[in-house]
Amino acid sequence: MPSLIRRTFNSDALTRLAQAIAVALTATLVGCQSSGHVQDSESVRAHNLSARVKQKPIIVPKPVAQAPQDVWERMRQGFKLQDGIAVNPRIEQQRLWFASNPSFLEGAGDRGSLYIHYIVERLEERDMPLELALLPAIESAYNPMAYSRSHAVGLWQFIPSTGRYYNLRQTSLYDGRRDITASTIAALDYLSRLHDMFNGDWLLALAAYNAGEGTVSRAIERNEKLGLPTDYWNLPLPQETKDYVPKLLALSQVVLAPEAYGVNLNPIANEPYFEVVRINDRLDLSRVAALAQIDEDELVQLNPAYKKRVTVDGPQQLLVPTAKAQLLTTSLSNMKPEELLSLKPKQRVFEEVASQAPARITAKRSYRVKPGDNLTTIAKANKVNVKDLQHWNQLSGKGLKAGQTLVMQDTSAGSRKKTTLYKVRKGDSLYLVAKRFNVEMQHLKRWNPRSGRALKPGQTLTVHLPH
Repeated sequence: MPSLIRRTFNSDALTRLAQAIAVALTATLVGCQSSGHVQDSESVRAHNLSARVKQKPIIVPKPVAQAPQDVWERMRQGFKLQDGIAVNPRIEQQRLWFASNPSFLEGAGDRGSLYIHYIVERLEERDMPLELALLPAIESAYNPMAYSRSHAVGLWQFIPSTGRYYNLRQTSLYDGRRDITASTIAALDYLSRLHDMFNGDWLLALAAYNAGEGTVSRAIERNEKLGLPTDYWNLPLPQETKDYVPKLLALSQVVLAPEAYGVNLNPIANEPYFEVVRINDRLDLSRVAALAQIDEDELVQLNPAYKKRVTVDGPQQLLVPTAKAQLLTTSLSNMKPEELLSLKPKQRVFEEVASQAPARITAKRSYRVKPGDNLTTIAKANKVNVKDLQHWNQLSGKGLKAGQTLVMQDTSAGSRKKTTLYKVRKGDSLYLVAKRFNVEMQHLKRWNPRSGRALKPGQTLTVHLPH
């Protein structure tokens, strides 16, 4: 017998002998233990020997949780602000409004379907509450063209000064406050800074995002001096800010269980809606859309920062629907220099921008308030709008004092207003269209007497743009 076979045989024989001894010892020791005659040391040795011949336990791997297919569900899994929130009448009041107006969230969700996945991913990267992905719904109804009377712009409604502080470039051709990616990063930077400033309290951070950190800090100092609680719910804040945080919390509760509130949220695929395509030249968005077979309105909604629909003054990139990104990238890389000329904006665009001047004010008038006057009667008598009157005089309410002087502005009667046609998109309403173009809804109704209250996708509206 060869030595290798002999050694193998001896090894196998020894293994079987050891196993037989172990089994015999185990059986014997079990019998001894039952009769009570085995010493503790013998029990320990028997246990150790038995353990050596036992089979290893079978470990069943835990099932890996699948990523949700719907962004709404992904958001729900990342909600963090609901913990510790008890029954609160301020939240209930806002939740009742959303339940009574389901079209608001449905419309905001449809508009936001282009951007929500991107925002959720950026929030997750920073381990921030995913309720914050609903903040643009509160701020702008997820309309990147939204513009407020305080000159706040974009999904996140940055005012000019705050936008500049967070490096959002603003020129006559490009406004970074409308840039989807740039404004989102800026908003999350701002919210993170506020979160740190208020010692990790997200509710105070949100209040400061709305009212400013100074307003919230002063309210906290006041309560501290009076020995009062300094949490968000007990601070003396402006009414808008008192409603702001409950509005976000209520909206997130509706998103948690939309069916319970009669809201129909269309699913949003849990995958990137757009990709970044690098560009090296000035391009006309309408021509790019035609080249890559992209709906022009969709391309504009993804790149709303380019105010004249030309890629000037902004970053050298375009956001393009994922399905079309490769086509555009390949087309641009294969085009000859002379072919690229066809994608460049016409020189006329730049001439128009260069020749533009601010709205010309021909005269300023003043009016001294008389006893019994109010804003409505004054506005009517002077043929101006109440909101304009408030804006010119920085009035937050409608209260006036006798003897108070109001400033009024007359724009040139002979100046022509620029008129544009707007094609109604899914989820639009008269209110949202008016807000988008910074015009009064009552004027929009007057310009479109046959439009009706409920707009239909594809319908065309006439809009007279303000100077």
